[in-house]
Amino acid sequence: MLVTLEGLDGSGKTTVWEALQDTYPDAVFTREPTETWYGEAVRRSLTDDDADPVAELFLYTADHAAHLAQTVRPALAEGRLVISDRYSDSRYAYQGATLEGVVPRPMEYVRGIHQPFTRAPDLTLYLDVDAETAAARSDRGNKFERVEHLRQVRDNYERLVDGEPERFHRVDATRSPEAVIDEVEQVLQRRL
Repeated sequence: MLVTLEGLDGSGKTTVWEALQDTYPDAVFTREPTETWYGEAVRRSLTDDDADPVAELFLYTADHAAHLAQTVRPALAEGRLVISDRYSDSRYAYQGATLEGVVPRPMEYVRGIHQPFTRAPDLTLYLDVDAETAAARSDRGNKFERVEHLRQVRDNYERLVDGEPERFHRVDATRSPEAVIDEVEQVLQRRL
């Protein structure tokens, strides 16, 4: 089973991901961007306000493809539970917002690029928080963490949730980390 944690920067995904490692010690815990050279290229682009958004999309896409080939598909083939901190929905939401005005229907464009090779998650836990709270929590100041951009990203996540309500489980991430982790663990326990 492939479980993904999604949401705005500052929503608590990584905190939940770390907490789940104690609950599911035999699971494969992974994340995007990865620790590969592809992921390093992605991280470098985060600090470059002048990075071309289309070129950046393909950096993220390359990282996702390598992640699938090297980690996700092999673990699933072994029958393992895979829990990923970010996955393809992050690309759809974030790059969909970044490409606004660059390509027509940007989120659909990004999804179309991924469709032939990606593997959809079985369950996506969407940690929902408003853009202002997310920006205040993350406070790293990269181009993807600005309030206006995060509003567009959140709108894209809402479209994704509305489009696949059976896959997404919305978690109110404005609550305490303990309450969020507790709900995530309960949802996972029921699904597994």
